[in-house]
Amino acid sequence: MKKLINTPESVLDDALAGIAAAHPELAVDVEGRVIARAGGPRPGKVAVISGGGSGHEPLHGGFVGPGMLNAACPGEVFTSPVPDQMLSAAKAVDSGAGVLFIVKNYTGDRLNFQMAAELAEDEDITVETVLVDDDVAVRDSTWTAGRRGTGATVFVEKIVGALAEQGADLTTVAEMAKRVNAASRSFAVALTACTAPAAGKPGFDLPDDEIEVGVGIHGEPGRSREKIRSAKDIVASCMDALLDDQPLAAGEETIVMVNGLGATPLIELYVVFNEVAAVLAAKDVTIARSLVGNYVTSLDMAGVSITVCRADADMLSLWDAPVNTSALRWGA
Repeated sequence: MKKLINTPESVLDDALAGIAAAHPELAVDVEGRVIARAGGPRPGKVAVISGGGSGHEPLHGGFVGPGMLNAACPGEVFTSPVPDQMLSAAKAVDSGAGVLFIVKNYTGDRLNFQMAAELAEDEDITVETVLVDDDVAVRDSTWTAGRRGTGATVFVEKIVGALAEQGADLTTVAEMAKRVNAASRSFAVALTACTAPAAGKPGFDLPDDEIEVGVGIHGEPGRSREKIRSAKDIVASCMDALLDDQPLAAGEETIVMVNGLGATPLIELYVVFNEVAAVLAAKDVTIARSLVGNYVTSLDMAGVSITVCRADADMLSLWDAPVNTSALRWGA
C-alpha cells in the first residue's frame, strides 16, 4: 500500500486539520468531527446537514458553504458518523427554523441519524430526515435494506441547499429533497478495487481484464463481474439499467453527473459523458445541466458512476442558484 498518510489511525483527524488550514471560511471541529460554516447560523434559515463515512471526498465536507450544506459529519473511512457528531452539528447550526438531515441509505447512517434526530428533539430542535436511495444496481445488500444512496446526494444537497438559502420552511425544503431523490437514478462500474488505509490491501480481487458492474461506493459487489470492453458498450449497459428503472420521455430535461470514483482520469470521464449524451440525444432527452469530475469517490477506486435526474423548472432554477463551497462553486 502506498498512500500519503502518517498512520492509518490518524487519517481522518489529519485530513480535518488540513481542511481547517485550507479553508478559513469553515469552522472545523477536529476533535468533535464536524465541519460547519464559520459565523454560526443565520436567523430564520433552515439548516441542512449531511454526513457519512470518510473516503468519499469531496462528499460531504466539500459541500459545506453558502448554497449547500450548513454542516457535515465525517465518520471514519467507510464508517458512519456517530449520533453525538450529528447532534453537535445540529446544535451548532440550528437557527430555530429546524434542521434537515440528508442521509444516504446505508444501515449505519440511517440508525445513527435517527438516533441523532431523537436526541435533537430532546433539545427542542425540530428535525426532518430525507433518505437518498438512487442506486439502481441492487435492491438489497449486506450494507443496506433497499437501494443504496450514491450520486444523487450531490443533487439533493445542491438543490435543497439553494431552497433553504432562499428562506423556505423546513417542510418545503424536505419535500423538495424527496422530489429530487425520486427523480434521480445512479449506476456505477469499477475498473479496480479501492484500498482502505486500515486494511492495507484492496477490498476485493478484480482481474485486469474484468470490471465490477453495479459496484457500490464502499466496494460492495454489483450485479455482475464482466470482461472489460469499450466505454460505449459500458455506458450503454449502465444507461439501460438507469432508463429501465426510470424511463425518460422525448422532450424531458435532465441534470447529468458523470462522477469519477477516485482514480479515473478526467479525460476518461469526458469520454463517458460523450457516450451518455449520445444515448440521451437518441431519445430526444435534453441534458440541461451537467457535472463531470470527482464528487462522490471511493478512495482510490478507478471507475465511474452516472447519475441522471429528471429535472423540472424549479429544480433547474435552484441548481443555477449561487453556491460557494470548496468543491462546488458558481454564481457567487
